[in-house]
Amino acid sequence: MARRPDPRPRHQQIAAELRAEIMSGALRPGERLPSTPLLVTRFEAANATIQRALQSLKDEGFVRGHAGKGVFVRERRQFVVEATAYKPPATGGYGYELLQVGETTPPHDVAAALATPDGESVILRHRLMLHDGEPVELSWSYYPLDIAAGSPLGGCGKIPGGAPRALADLGFPERRFEDRISVRQPTVDEAEGLDLPADVPVFRQFRVVYSDSQRPVEVSILVKGGHLYELSYAGQPEEGGSRRT
Repeated sequence: MARRPDPRPRHQQIAAELRAEIMSGALRPGERLPSTPLLVTRFEAANATIQRALQSLKDEGFVRGHAGKGVFVRERRQFVVEATAYKPPATGGYGYELLQVGETTPPHDVAAALATPDGESVILRHRLMLHDGEPVELSWSYYPLDIAAGSPLGGCGKIPGGAPRALADLGFPERRFEDRISVRQPTVDEAEGLDLPADVPVFRQFRVVYSDSQRPVEVSILVKGGHLYELSYAGQPEEGGSRRT
């Protein structure tokens, strides 16, 4: 039994049900959605409520309307973003725009992860990642000043091989990274930068990259829209370890 009723407006509830069916494959790419009268009957809702639900899905890119034919599921499945440390530009349609580079005082959680004393500056690289020209991710990457100052990480140019190559050249190869992932509503800058429809949440990855001796050498905050993307992780269980069930 539910602890409390779903407080969302009825059109948001209906959009959520249809969205889940599209994401699960119950409604396949290119498939025509049931007609409005059928949706009215199924959800016991007014015609206007159904239209608002469909408009939300259109705004998010889940469905497309074709005059005189109906409403159809988008042709492609949810775009899968591999949660790797770096994606080479021009590989698989990826590209980057460098939005800001320079010294800054990091947020408290970043400073703590980098073991940077309060008030001490770090190097920030703020970027927009694109896929086939569409915004996919905003990132803020922070590097200790004693590592990055005067290096390509502190410059305004793009870095061949990205930050992993630059860190390795500086003597701090990436050995592993840890992610914490949360979901929240976007800030104004995030909503505008990622061209998000209304009411779409974002994934927030808080990534700490470690080099030798477990030294943290990079902290990145990665923000992606939650409507058209999935995060993909791959790994192996530790030898002799067990899997939770």
